[in-house]
Amino acid sequence: MDYKDLLKRAEEKISKELTTEGRFKISEAKVLVQGNNTIVTNFSEISSGLGRDSRHLLKFLSKQLAAPGSLDGNRVSFLGKFTKDKIDNKIKLYAKNYVFCSVCGKPDTKLIEEEGILKMKCEACGSKRFVKRI
Repeated sequence: MDYKDLLKRAEEKISKELTTEGRFKISEAKVLVQGNNTIVTNFSEISSGLGRDSRHLLKFLSKQLAAPGSLDGNRVSFLGKFTKDKIDNKIKLYAKNYVFCSVCGKPDTKLIEEEGILKMKCEACGSKRFVKRI
């Protein structure tokens, strides 16, 4: 057997349940640009899918986009024109920094505050790490 055959055989034996892609998917932003404002209409769906507070995600995106944002029910509005791809990339960056475990890579985490320090605790592997306050 050559390398490619062995690799294919190994991939077939890996359990599909162990991958996070099947059970966790980051929702794509539904973006409307109206004048000089960019509106994400499914913002609460995105934040609840990530398992994080809407205000925390809004604060992160506002800093990353360097634009003020305001939460209005299920949607958020940013001052400025931004593409869907740019917003999606910033949401993925948020997920990398504040959702996915840096040890096991699973999204089974929660943000906790211990002694005034913000930490991310993984429910799957038990690891804890410091995360930067926004």
